[in-house]
Formats: sequence, structure tokens, C-alpha cells
Amino acid sequence: MGRREMREHIFKLLFLNEFNGSEEMPQQIQLYFDGLEDLSPMEQTYMENKYAKITEKLEELDSILNEKSAGWKTKRMSKVDLNILRLAVYEMKYDEDVPVKVAINEAVEISKSFGGEDSASFVNGILGKIARESL
Repeated sequence: MGRREMREHIFKLLFLNEFNGSEEMPQQIQLYFDGLEDLSPMEQTYMENKYAKITEKLEELDSILNEKSAGWKTKRMSKVDLNILRLAVYEMKYDEDVPVKVAINEAVEISKSFGGEDSASFVNGILGKIARESL
């Protein structure tokens, strides 16, 4: 499984988190992984660890997004766009293995697949502003 595919699965786990309580998430995560074919233990561990690291920093990530997205607070964003942005901002700020441009590009690609008609430009605009002003 490539990094892009793993990134999409992490996004889906973050999205699942929106609709399940924290006490339900371990079981939901296991059910999610049980449904994937050809998943190696190493890939599952990587995705679980990255998901956990992102969820630990949700408050900080949302604060960054609220500060940089004029007129679009996280409460108003679609759950899809919000979780794509959370993943990308985490990668831009904390994941040294992911260059900023790659994090932005991957987020835009995920938004094209899972978001609405304007998601790609919305995601690109916010991440571009964060990259210019914060990093």
C-alpha cells in the first residue's frame, strides 16, 4: 500500500471520529481495518499511530485553522474538508517525512476524491495561507 492510499485511510479514520465517541473509536478502527484486504501489520500500525498523533493535537490543529481561514471557522466547514485540513496541517507542522508541498498536494487530491465541488480550491487556499504565514 502506498503513502497516498494510507493517507486516505487516515483521513477516513479522522472522518469516522466525527460520528463516534472516543470510547467507540477503538472498536470502529478495528472494524475498519478488518474490512481492508492485503493490509500488513506494519501498515496498520503506521496508520493507527498517525491517527492517534493527529487526534492528540486536534485542538491545536483546529486553532490554526480557525486563525487562518477567514470567515470559515472549523464549526462551519464540511466534515470532509475539515478532516482533510487537519491531516494536512498535522503533516505540514509535525511530520518531518512529508514536505509541505507534498502535504498540500495530497490534501488537494483527497479533496477532489471525497470533497464537494469547491473543496479542492478551498483546501488549497487555506493550506497555502498556512504555509506562507506559519512555516
